[in-house]
Amino acid sequence: MATRNDLVRAVSERYASSSRAEKSAILNEFTAVTGFHRKHAVRLLRGVGDPRARRRPRPTVYGEAAREAMLMLWEASDRVCGKRLRAIVPLLVEAMERHGHLNLAPEIRERVMGMSAATIDRVLRPARGGAGRGRRRRATPAVRSGIPVRTSQDWGAPPPGFMEADLVLHCGSNIRGSYVQTLVLTDIATGWTECAPLLVREQRLLTEVLDEVRRVLPFQLLGLDTDNDSVFMNETLKDWCASGGIHFTRCRPYRKNDQAWVEQKNGAVVRRSVGYRRLEGLDAAAALGRLYADLRLFTNIFQPSFKLVSRDRDGARVRKRHLPPATPCRRLLDDPRTPPDVAERLQAMISKLDPVHLLRDIRAGQASLVALADADPAQPRHQDQPVDDLARFLSGLRTAWQRGEVRPTSAAKPKVKRGRRRPDPLVSVTEQLRIWFLAEPWKTSRELLDRLQAEHPGDYPDGRLRTLQRRVKGWRMEHARALILGGAADPAPPHADAPSGASA
Repeated sequence: MATRNDLVRAVSERYASSSRAEKSAILNEFTAVTGFHRKHAVRLLRGVGDPRARRRPRPTVYGEAAREAMLMLWEASDRVCGKRLRAIVPLLVEAMERHGHLNLAPEIRERVMGMSAATIDRVLRPARGGAGRGRRRRATPAVRSGIPVRTSQDWGAPPPGFMEADLVLHCGSNIRGSYVQTLVLTDIATGWTECAPLLVREQRLLTEVLDEVRRVLPFQLLGLDTDNDSVFMNETLKDWCASGGIHFTRCRPYRKNDQAWVEQKNGAVVRRSVGYRRLEGLDAAAALGRLYADLRLFTNIFQPSFKLVSRDRDGARVRKRHLPPATPCRRLLDDPRTPPDVAERLQAMISKLDPVHLLRDIRAGQASLVALADADPAQPRHQDQPVDDLARFLSGLRTAWQRGEVRPTSAAKPKVKRGRRRPDPLVSVTEQLRIWFLAEPWKTSRELLDRLQAEHPGDYPDGRLRTLQRRVKGWRMEHARALILGGAADPAPPHADAPSGASA
């Protein structure tokens, strides 16, 4: 239809300036091409601009009274959609008229009862817009359909520069609110991986981060393959790829195996180094950026990885064949398609890097992230963690295996001991109970409670026995420790024996 409209606009100018005989010839040619009726073609060619603008407006069927009635019915139905409202309109009208809530004229009632679901949605559209029921944001279908799909079997043997991209969320256990995310890009040919923090999910910020990544890449970015997230499926990123000569593709929806290269790096690089804590705010994004500046060099130059060559299936058995492990930098140097100047720059960079120095800085960056993530918001602003001396860090590597996991981000977040949630029911008689216990340590908690009930009738029911038992247990441990070590035990505070969250 768009082609016909373009043809109308092109022919109408020539038709207006032609003679009668020329107009007849133009009409004959135009009707033969478009298949329009001759009278319809004359009306189109006499118009100017979009032919749809010359359509006659439909007569108004539903007036303001019918709209107001339908609005009342929509509110009475708790704002259901048009299709559901259409099914319940007869019942609502009858019930509201029966109880005196609605009084419609016969003609208005007939029009309301005969209104279709599509018309109901069209009539209620202004009210829905003002009621805060906005449309959900989705990736524009036209943008998504214009980006070709690439599966894991379509890569073949691309040159360095074709990369898969994905986002890793640092939301902790709560996905609500604003938090930092990591943009991960992995090269298909070499496995070269770049990570960059994203403070917020925003299209223009994403393109700015991609510009920074392109600047530090040792090779030219030739292709970008993403998932169907709305932060990727938009005109901003599509135009950015087109202006940079980058081949933009996407995976199939809900098929994570189409992006197996970058999905593997999400766990092996990002999660292994950053962990699963919640990171939010500018300080966390800046600390994450400093960590990735060291991590990119350590991962791509000093961390070898396997590369899958083939995968054959024999029934339920799958045989995979891998190349010998090599670093992404080595694969890039061994690739014959790598330009000589790129190889020279990489060799010069390798000769200057110290892996122990990089690892020390990575550990310091991880410690800073942990301190930011675990810090109390009420405390003063976090200061950067001190960096260990290189010689001291090197000497610690000899015995690091004895401590188990050494990455600070892999350590579990320390649980804050929760204090008592209810008032201590024995706070006023704890000292007296302690005196009784020290005088006769062999007495049971039941006997102490009976003595307490005798002196304070009605104040301490039998339900306090469990609280007193926990208290006496702590006193017995102190008494036993004093007997073994030889000396008086320090008196414990009245609430020290009760576990956190214990109820009386």
